[in-house]
Amino acid sequence: MTGNTSTSHSSIDLETALSNVPNKFRQKIITAYLELKKRYSGASRDSSWDAAGLSAGKFCEGILRFLQNELTGAFIPFGTHISNFADECGKLIKLPITSGNESTRVIIPRALIYLYTLRGKRGIGHVGGDVEANQIDMATIIRTCDWITCELIRIYHKLSLEEAQAVVDAISQRESPFIWNIAGKKRVLKLGLSYKQQTLLLLYTEPDTGVLTEDLCEWVEHPRIREFKSDVLVKLHGERLIEYDKANEIVYLSPLGIEEVETKIIRG
Repeated sequence: MTGNTSTSHSSIDLETALSNVPNKFRQKIITAYLELKKRYSGASRDSSWDAAGLSAGKFCEGILRFLQNELTGAFIPFGTHISNFADECGKLIKLPITSGNESTRVIIPRALIYLYTLRGKRGIGHVGGDVEANQIDMATIIRTCDWITCELIRIYHKLSLEEAQAVVDAISQRESPFIWNIAGKKRVLKLGLSYKQQTLLLLYTEPDTGVLTEDLCEWVEHPRIREFKSDVLVKLHGERLIEYDKANEIVYLSPLGIEEVETKIIRG
């Protein structure tokens, strides 16, 4: 499994980006990471959140074993149960400065503790309580796994700075279980959303780049682009939820738009 990750500037797989990570760790990390992303993108039921949570656990354990080997020269063998994950991460954090750089020795282990605790103690796929938290929990898990993967690429890649950044940018794109990428198009799978809400959700998956007006119109399947511009884009721009660049016909999601998606559309 190579894990192709493409951008408009380059097409570099995770195998290449993580080529300095020993193969016995690299394969397990990449497999768990891509499995997590796939399960999250298709998640719509509690059982799907559970499956994604299991993938996140395997990802954490693969990263921990790699860091153990990198910093101490020994690691808990694959297939052997890690009895206390947080304690094992804590051992890395307490290592002397000379053991490795701060990211592999302190920052990533702390992120792993948070990640492992969230997917375990909160109980992905949990039911009951006042607020359904599966969705926001998994979104947080995904972003944390993205960051850890990006950090490993930054430290261990054999790529040019431009190529490494392209890979990091590509895997850092926000993903939503309500967005389906199909044949060069995107479709909103959450039913009952207005054109405005669909537009915001679609823009949410493109955090660092704008989207062409005609693409958005096609993705939400609005019948008339003129009305789409006046009734959807102009109004969203007036509410400061987007930046609508009329001269270039490109649309960007604003910080207020991000908040709208995360607090009302995704959790609504």
